[in-house]
Amino acid sequence: MSGILWIIVVGFIAGIIARLLSPGPNNPSGFILTTVLGIAGAFLATFIGQAIGHYGPDQGAGFITATIGALIVLFIWNRLVASRVIGDPGSK
Repeated sequence: MSGILWIIVVGFIAGIIARLLSPGPNNPSGFILTTVLGIAGAFLATFIGQAIGHYGPDQGAGFITATIGALIVLFIWNRLVASRVIGDPGSK
């Protein structure tokens, strides 16, 4: 249980850092969406790290790999919004 809480906390911080590092007009707006994308990036980094044997079954991603995972999720988000596969929740 503490591993999941760690991933959420690290993902939140990674989401904020990834949003600051990622250029472009289609950045997700809002605190909640940034947090969700960061947490998704941390889970992605944890999953990939465990799959390749970098992390054990009870370990989560660190700040750097979670930030990289959040950047990947943010890039995918931007591509989906840019190609109009999904709508941009920031625009009205």
